[in-house]
Amino acid sequence: MSDSRFTFTPPATVSVPVVGRAERFPVHRIYCVGRNYEEHAKEMGFTGREPPFFFLKPADAIVVVDAGQTATIPYPSLTANLHHEIELVVAIGTGGRNIKAADAAKHIYGYAVGLDMTRRDLQNDMKKQGRPWCIGKAFDASAPIGPITPTAQAGEVNQAPIWLQVNGADRQRSTVAKLIWSVAETIEHLSAAWELQPGDLIYTGTPEGVNAVVAGDLMQGGVDGLTPIAVKVA
Repeated sequence: MSDSRFTFTPPATVSVPVVGRAERFPVHRIYCVGRNYEEHAKEMGFTGREPPFFFLKPADAIVVVDAGQTATIPYPSLTANLHHEIELVVAIGTGGRNIKAADAAKHIYGYAVGLDMTRRDLQNDMKKQGRPWCIGKAFDASAPIGPITPTAQAGEVNQAPIWLQVNGADRQRSTVAKLIWSVAETIEHLSAAWELQPGDLIYTGTPEGVNAVVAGDLMQGGVDGLTPIAVKVA
């Protein structure tokens, strides 16, 4: 039945499953941290510990990867250079503004494994022209994510290995400890620019080894202690 308050039926709330719970995590916004591992910054042509910077993806870019399942994403339009970026995702449970790093843990609901899929050729074109690169990052199905593990069950995520394989071969392998800006520091910087809300997701950055995938490729990745993900490119 249509709702007369709206000109059309509003879309359903985007949500992500939670490990061990029937309730789902409703998504508010998706924030992403750029160049947050030193070796990845170097492979992108940058060096050093630059101040953190952020970009956003729309909530409906989410593709949920259920535990033990393989999700499928389409090869997107307009690109010939689709890159994988495996990331630790932080789920915010308590919002706030100007959160200090020392207090950041109190705002975290849990953690998940995600992919920041990137139309690299379009991103690079926009960089050269000095234009926003939303078209390279914020496209449909660009944010696959696995189930969220509540903080109490997540173990030592901040020291955990992070990895991605494509068709069974290693592409990315590092540890979360190598983040240039830690999860707590990222929350401090991010909450100075935006008031964080329950339901926000933070894709914290990717280690070195990003590269292209093509139709038919299977990406399998994880952060130790969290539910791994498997995503196939259609």
